[in-house]
Amino acid sequence: MALQLLQTVATLYLPTLNADIIDNGVVNGDSGYILEFGAIMLAVSVGQVLCNVGAVYYGARTASSLGRDVRSAVFHRVQSFSAREVNGFGAPSLITRTTNDVQQIQMLTLMSFTLMVSAPIMCVGGIVMALSQDVPLSAILLAVVPVLAVSVSLIVRRMRPLFRQMQKKLDNVNRVLREQITGNRVIRAFVRDDYERGRFETANTEVAELQLSTGRLMSLMFPTVMTVINLSSIAVVWFGAHRIDDGHMQIGALTAFLSYLMQIVMAVMMATFMFIMVPRAEVCAERVEEVLSTESSVVPPLSPVRELPTHGRLEIRDVDFRYPGAEESVLRAVALVARPGETTAVIGSTGSGKSTLLTLVPRLMDVTAGKVLVDGEDVRDIDPVLLAKTVSLVPQKPYLFSGTVATNLRYGNPDATDDELWHALEVAQAKDFVAKLEGGLDAPIAQGGTNVSGGQRQRLSIARTLVQRPEIFLFDDSFSALDYATDAALRAALSRETAEATVVIVAQRVSTIRDADRIVVLDEGRVVGTGRHTELMASNETYREIVLSQLTEAEAA
Repeated sequence: MALQLLQTVATLYLPTLNADIIDNGVVNGDSGYILEFGAIMLAVSVGQVLCNVGAVYYGARTASSLGRDVRSAVFHRVQSFSAREVNGFGAPSLITRTTNDVQQIQMLTLMSFTLMVSAPIMCVGGIVMALSQDVPLSAILLAVVPVLAVSVSLIVRRMRPLFRQMQKKLDNVNRVLREQITGNRVIRAFVRDDYERGRFETANTEVAELQLSTGRLMSLMFPTVMTVINLSSIAVVWFGAHRIDDGHMQIGALTAFLSYLMQIVMAVMMATFMFIMVPRAEVCAERVEEVLSTESSVVPPLSPVRELPTHGRLEIRDVDFRYPGAEESVLRAVALVARPGETTAVIGSTGSGKSTLLTLVPRLMDVTAGKVLVDGEDVRDIDPVLLAKTVSLVPQKPYLFSGTVATNLRYGNPDATDDELWHALEVAQAKDFVAKLEGGLDAPIAQGGTNVSGGQRQRLSIARTLVQRPEIFLFDDSFSALDYATDAALRAALSRETAEATVVIVAQRVSTIRDADRIVVLDEGRVVGTGRHTELMASNETYREIVLSQLTEAEAA
């Protein structure tokens, strides 16, 4: 800001020096005077350039640092969100806010340091210096500046709502594109290329139309400003010529006055650039602030429990859960106990709340009512790092990160040895296919694991959990993509590996859970039965219907 101030002062001083050279050097034919003040002008110009370069350099560094810090703040805030907040904003919107919105704020900051600081100084200083040249002629400025200000403000007021809509439309483009990239295989399988092209074209056209609307408003701004500039220049020359003819003004003073007029108008034009950027950056700042001001519904405990008295006991006590804005709860008064050395299975129809129940244990979301207890402690009071080491969830849709097989397996235990990785792969029935991959443990894995099959992703995800060796294993329908033989072999190997751990399995396939020590039947968010397979077949109609929809009476028996 100091450098901008110096360069603006130098810019304002140059026309006065030029006027002195004309009036006292050129008119009088004094070459010495011209050379002397010419050298001063040259020195002032060099100082102006150096100050301007320095100001832009430090302004760019500051704006880049601000962009870095804001992106970091948004990223870390999003990382603290639970699934509830992420779903509320939506992944496409969060991506746009972290990238495009922050970029707009960064650009405004850069323009502020390069234009906004110098524009008001230039405008006010230009008016003062113009008055020093000729007071009566300065009356023209009283008409020029207000006309410019009113014209620009009227245009900017109409642009702000358009910019707000534009950011939402960009969110939509991001969402459609993300869906099409992620669902590329489904699009190909159903030959929906033309339909998806139409969806993207619609979203893209909406953004283009909005940009055209703002472009039309911007196109009005510059002709308006230039019209005012040219008319005011004509007025200055017209009235200035009469004052020179009357002997009330010198030629150098008129030249300087024209320069100051141009500087004033240029300051207004620089402010115009800012006015174009401010509405959009303001909208972007509000969107970023909305993320930063949103607190996660999963709050870390103030006095966390850092040591658990027992090992592996899970109790879900009268738990209710309701999504924000939902009319009814997904879970109602659910209660179950899972102990070390036992396998507890949860089964129910689609939408009965099975997956939601498991996400409450590692605190991906918090219960609306009731408690989830791990080793007798409420999960909301346990240190998040300790909870992550104690409980491990294999999600229904396993996700693999870009890297290698080894980096994915070591995600929960970076210190695991290669032997431990191969052992986990063997238990997960993934050793054979990994050994055949080029590079073995160092074989590349694409983002999301798209270069391996669904069953291979599930087995790698299970191996990743085994490498971590938690006390409580949560399997959320993690065997659905496996064939019956692989499913049976995997469950047999798992039973030996997790003999002393607590295992909770959510499954749709009856064969996966029929040998569990305890089966919990969910129906519309409520527990409607608990027991072993034979007991439930005899006493629970809901479980019996599920079993007989997959097996014959003889197979079920």
